[in-house]
Amino acid sequence: MYIESIQLKNFRNYESLQLNLDKGTNIFFGDNAQGKTNILEAAYLCGTTKSHKGSKDREVIRFGEEEAHIRMMVKKDGLSYKLDMHLRKNRSKGAAINGLPVKKARELFGIVNLVFFSPEDLNIIKNGPGERRRFMDLELCQLDQIYLSDLAGYNHIVNQRNRLLKDIYTNPALNDTMDIWDMQMVHYGRKIIEKRKSFVEELNEIIHEIHKNLTGGEEFLEVIYDPSTEADDFESILQKNRTRDVRMKMTSAGPHRDDLCFKVNGIDIRKYGSQGQQRTAALSLKLSEIYLVKKKIKDTPVLLLDDVLSELDSSRQTCLLDSIHDIQTMITCTGLDDFVSNQFHINKVFRVIKGQVFDPVNSDISYL
Repeated sequence: MYIESIQLKNFRNYESLQLNLDKGTNIFFGDNAQGKTNILEAAYLCGTTKSHKGSKDREVIRFGEEEAHIRMMVKKDGLSYKLDMHLRKNRSKGAAINGLPVKKARELFGIVNLVFFSPEDLNIIKNGPGERRRFMDLELCQLDQIYLSDLAGYNHIVNQRNRLLKDIYTNPALNDTMDIWDMQMVHYGRKIIEKRKSFVEELNEIIHEIHKNLTGGEEFLEVIYDPSTEADDFESILQKNRTRDVRMKMTSAGPHRDDLCFKVNGIDIRKYGSQGQQRTAALSLKLSEIYLVKKKIKDTPVLLLDDVLSELDSSRQTCLLDSIHDIQTMITCTGLDDFVSNQFHINKVFRVIKGQVFDPVNSDISYL
């Protein structure tokens, strides 16, 4: 699969943009704050319905405008798909496939699989557990439409339960209605826990070898799923914690509290590892994501690299570039020196200047 073209209207700092992409490597270079990342964000949002930054719809609409539109042409298994994403400030987003509106976001998932890698991902291990849960959820939602539905159901129940807990604090009689919400929460939560557990098991089958190669065989990396509660214990834990939950006015156990632990040679590197170990493990994690998607969908994902090379040393740059030679890739950077020094083949180069994109090959702008 690959993206043939992207069209933007009133998205971030782009009033209007039409891009035709190569199915190999596409480089977007220019100074900072020109709009390079916005192109990658638009592609990810159109394919997944979500911003990789977690931005709300109204935040990605161009200043002074009420609506934004993204159109993406995707080639998959010899067929062309037209994906449209309509973003509105005061209404929910709309999406369409080949001109036909879709009612649920999960209908869009799976047409194009995207792996996004930004400098912030290099801190995924040392940052809070929310980012690690987000990593699992974003990938699982692309690979499993049922997981997406279960996650949406679970998140809705958690929000409703937390609202009820606040009401019970002032009106204890409402406590009798808690069992209904707990039953639904356990229903969705158990399925999420089991699928996250399977995801991490499959991830470990891939990440060991990748990390071994990255570290010259010196380190063994293991990813451990650290659930807030086991699936079989979830119902009893909710019952046990209910009094405390009412007092705290929030749900204290469940998949929304899960985490991942990363151990190198048996040592928890979030607590005891060096920054170099943490960043190398994060790179292994993102590279494993690529191979896991390949394994699952029997095709290559589209890789979005947002100014990552500048954050890596030469050996890690080489390892990353060697891993993407057969994948459509969109890369943002401030210059082309890293690609030249690594003798990396570039299929198409664009220069981004203040919300406008130029093709230097066919313009007066030089990039070498």
